[in-house]
Amino acid sequence: MAPRKPDDMTSAERTALYRTLAHPLRGRILQYLGKHGEANSATLAEVLDESTGSTSYHLRKLAELGLITEIAEKSAGRERWWKSLPFEHTTPDPATMAPAEYAAAEHLGRLKAGHDIDLYLRAVREWAGPDGWAQVQRTGTYMAKAQVREFVEEYKALLARYSFSREDAPADAKPMSVRLFAVPDKPA
Repeated sequence: MAPRKPDDMTSAERTALYRTLAHPLRGRILQYLGKHGEANSATLAEVLDESTGSTSYHLRKLAELGLITEIAEKSAGRERWWKSLPFEHTTPDPATMAPAEYAAAEHLGRLKAGHDIDLYLRAVREWAGPDGWAQVQRTGTYMAKAQVREFVEEYKALLARYSFSREDAPADAKPMSVRLFAVPDKPA
């Protein structure tokens, strides 16, 4: 089952999605599958220092939301193999959210922000000039609201143009964390 678009999801489904993504072990499972492609509960239990029962439970929860899927041809008996599915989600306008959904989205956003700050600080530490792997760009400009939306769409298209799937990546490719945020400056 592929994850549905936010417009096709109910508030309760989006709330469950945000809570699932905010769970620390589930996040670590998704990160591992994203980097390594596939795993079973025993592999995940070993590398994440968890029990197989715990990893199995959380794998099933991730599958219920369509974030991962079982690899049927590799699974046999109780040994089930899993892989992550492509996933993209844009949180809806907070004004349209039910209180529980908003709270779950805000909690997930705070967790992501902490991770993003760590990535930014690491990029600054690992800066080796414009030809290095780590890049940090900060720009101030003027944009109209319509141009902000167009810019974000072009940014996503540009990122897609220069990206590979894990399976199609050349040998010298590395998994990259790329972040964009754009926000109006507060008046002085």
